[in-house]
Amino acid sequence: MFDAPAPTTADRMLAAQQHAADQFGLRAAGRRVWGYRGRTLSSAAGPHWLRLVCAEAGTEGDKLWSGPFTSRTLPASVPRPDLFRIRDWTTGAYAYRAELYALAPDPMVSPRPVLDEDPGLPETWWKEMAAALDALADVPPPPDREAVREEYLRRVIPEFTGHQVEGIVWSTAHGDLHYGNVTRGPHILDWEGWGRAPYGYDAATLYLYALLVPEAAARIRTELAAVLDRLEARTGLLTVCAQILQARDRVDFYAELAGPVREHLAQL
Repeated sequence: MFDAPAPTTADRMLAAQQHAADQFGLRAAGRRVWGYRGRTLSSAAGPHWLRLVCAEAGTEGDKLWSGPFTSRTLPASVPRPDLFRIRDWTTGAYAYRAELYALAPDPMVSPRPVLDEDPGLPETWWKEMAAALDALADVPPPPDREAVREEYLRRVIPEFTGHQVEGIVWSTAHGDLHYGNVTRGPHILDWEGWGRAPYGYDAATLYLYALLVPEAAARIRTELAAVLDRLEARTGLLTVCAQILQARDRVDFYAELAGPVREHLAQL
């Protein structure tokens, strides 16, 4: 997903991954999937998927740390790999958590968060994804988990989009529903950031992250129209636009999306 981190970070995470695999009696193999700045490292481990997350010792236990475990309370109608086991430990200045999942039987839709080509997803995929988003939105927003903070969106939407925040309808969202976090199953991966977000936030992410491929974006706009056409989804769309434009100078794929997002805002 992201490039490998600095060698010292990579070596430390690889050693921790080996320790986790030994604890579970497995061997990590195959392609390594790095998180942002090496904060996470994942790969296949036998018939399972092994995900390792780290934090500075004493700072573990926040929303991102607990997200995958707490997501087990979400409805079974939201398709995601089962989380079987968790192991925590601390070594020196870092705390680690190893999570052992069922291995998703199907590949990711894209190796990057954004689409570079039309993935050719069938109509059944979109129906299942729409049903999953509806089931997730029906979950009462948890009071202790925020995927997007209200103070944040009220600040960045006017600053980066020129639009004003009107009413906000809150719902429960995955919070990072890009094309590297969904499979062709579909299964939805990486639940560390789930929680309360403005209605339509996940659907807006899928739509806006497809803008580099206009034909794919048009298809998504049609398939998720039941969400995106609702007035309540406007704040969710503006939030994702603002996040892309805010981070365009430090994240390559956001820089690529900036132009199409500005065109979208001009038509909104």
